Amino acid sequence: MDDNTTAQHRKAVIFRELHEQASPFVMANAWDAGTARLLTQAGFVAIGTTSAGLAFSHGVADGANLIDRTLTFANVRAIAAATPLPVSADLESCFAQTPRDVEKTVLLAAEAGAVGGSIEDATGIPQAPILALDDAVARVGHAVAAARSLPFPFVITARAENFLYGHPDLEDTIRRLQAYAAAGADVLYAPGLLGPDSIREVCKRVQGPVNVLVGPPPFPSVTELGLLGVRRISFGSLLPRIALAAVLRAAREIHEEGTFSCAAEATPYAQANQMMSSEVR
Repeated sequence: MDDNTTAQHRKAVIFRELHEQASPFVMANAWDAGTARLLTQAGFVAIGTTSAGLAFSHGVADGANLIDRTLTFANVRAIAAATPLPVSADLESCFAQTPRDVEKTVLLAAEAGAVGGSIEDATGIPQAPILALDDAVARVGHAVAAARSLPFPFVITARAENFLYGHPDLEDTIRRLQAYAAAGADVLYAPGLLGPDSIREVCKRVQGPVNVLVGPPPFPSVTELGLLGVRRISFGSLLPRIALAAVLRAAREIHEEGTFSCAAEATPYAQANQMMSSEVR
């Protein structure tokens, strides 16, 4: 193995082991190299990419098939190069119409430096937003097969998207996650679960580590999520949306009031420059 392959293997092992801990860990979502550096400096143990953050940073909507695979992997590559932490890629629906393309997407994610990736069962078609279960299971199986062909333990996260697409059916969501686990997925994830009861039920009935997406308050704490059975917690698009809110607040003050009190909240230039200049360990 060359040095890059050895480092990626080490990160992959660390990432898998994080899911085997008794307590949950937080996978912080970065949308570019700079935020990956900041989140690493903040002390997080793993980084996830975010399709929404990437889309917003390019001025387009998320979930509308406006960010292609090439741009996604350029983003993954930049983030993986900016941090020594394990990186898991948000692969959306794997940019794939065929099983072969699902496998290709997983292999390209690994080539870009990721040690994990997610596959979701959303179609991108408003009239029929969720894949039929058999089709979704087959795609997860092909993602798993590609992951297992790699020389390191690439973690496949399978996502059930019901709650994000106006179909908050907990039983169907659990049935899907159980099927994805049986197909070999390493981590199971149903974004949009909010209450502790639904989170507990998913963790109880699904075989394998469960990832939960942080929701609006009131939302359980890291400790409380651990007691519910959660093994991984992710932000998704939370930080990009917080950043957008800060930009809008400042812009409105400047444009509408002609004042600049927002400048008091800015990170000093020298400090920001230092954050991007310091070696990230």
